[in-house]
Amino acid sequence: MKIVIIVLNWNGKEDTIQCLASLRRLTIAHSVLVVDNGSTDDSAREIARAFPDIELIATGSNLGYAEGNNVGLRHALKASPDAILILNNDTVVEPDLLSAFLKRDFPIQGGSLLQMSNPEKLDHIGGMWNSKTGRFDLVAFYALAAEWKDPFNLDYLCGCALFVKTEVFRNVGLFDPRFFLLWEECDWCYRAASKGYSSSFCPEAKIHHRVSASFSGGAPHTGYYWWRNRLLWIDLHCSASERRRLFRMMFPEIFQAFLKYVRRTAKYWFTKASPDNIMQQKYLRAMLAGVRDYWLRKFGEGPQWLKANILKAAAPALTVKDAESNADSSQPGITITK
Repeated sequence: MKIVIIVLNWNGKEDTIQCLASLRRLTIAHSVLVVDNGSTDDSAREIARAFPDIELIATGSNLGYAEGNNVGLRHALKASPDAILILNNDTVVEPDLLSAFLKRDFPIQGGSLLQMSNPEKLDHIGGMWNSKTGRFDLVAFYALAAEWKDPFNLDYLCGCALFVKTEVFRNVGLFDPRFFLLWEECDWCYRAASKGYSSSFCPEAKIHHRVSASFSGGAPHTGYYWWRNRLLWIDLHCSASERRRLFRMMFPEIFQAFLKYVRRTAKYWFTKASPDNIMQQKYLRAMLAGVRDYWLRKFGEGPQWLKANILKAAAPALTVKDAESNADSSQPGITITK
C-alpha cells in the first residue's frame, strides 16, 4: 500500500524531531509530510536540517489543527495514496504501528494512545456522544491499556492518530476549518458515519503520547475553543428539539460562570489575586468569550489575547496527578467509560 503520514507542527520542534525519528523505525513503507503551522521558534529550519529527505510545507501562519492538517491532506491526496495517517507531533510510535492498522480492513482507525510518562495507561482513545449531558464521554480515559484488547467502534476517535483510507477523505471531505482547534475530529467522524464509514479502535496500534498542558481543562484557550466548538457541533449534528433542550440545560452553567467572573473581577479591584485565581479568571473569560463568539458566528482562530495563553501552555508537560486533577465536572472531557 501507498501510505502518507502527515505530522502537523506548531512551535514544537523537539517533539516533532523525536516523532519523526520514531517513524524511521516503522516496518511498513511510507512517506512523511510535515506541515509547519506558522511556527515562530525556527521549527521549519530545524526540522528540515534534521530530516532533509522529508517533505515539509510551511503554511506561514497558524491555521489551527483543522486547516493545518487540511493543507497536508490536499497535498497528500494529489499523490493518490491508499491510506493517510494523521499523527500528532507529540507522539512516538511503535515500529509495527502501520502493520497493526493494516491487519483489519476498516475505513477509519485509531490506536492505543499510551501516556508517554506511564505507558501502562492510556490517554484516551475517543468518545461516545452523551445526549443527556451534551458532551462526549471519553472512552478509556487514563485506563489501564491491558484492559483494552479488542477492537470496537466509537462515535469519534482521538485526532492524535487517525489512520484513514483515502476514499473516505474523497467522499466525506476534509476537516471543517471553523473549529480551528478541538471538536474537529468529532465533527469529521460524525460526517464520515453519515456516509457509512465507521470509526474503529485498533488496540495493537500503539502510540506513545505526551500529555500536554496545552490541553488541560484549566487552560484558557481550551475553555474558549471547547465551549465555542461544542455549541457549533451541537448546531451541526443535533435536531432542533435536542438543540433547544441542550441550550436550556447549559444556560444556568453559563450564567453562573458570568456571575462568578463579574464578582471576582470586582473583588480583584481591591484585593490581590493568587496565581491560581488569576488562571481561573482567565479561564472564565475565555469560556464566556467562546459562548459569545458562537452566537456571533465568529469561528476559526479565536481572539488575539488567547495566543499568549496558548504559547505559555504549550511548553510544560503535565504530570499524571496534574492531569487527573483537571478532569472534574467543570472541565472538558470528564467521564471515564468502558
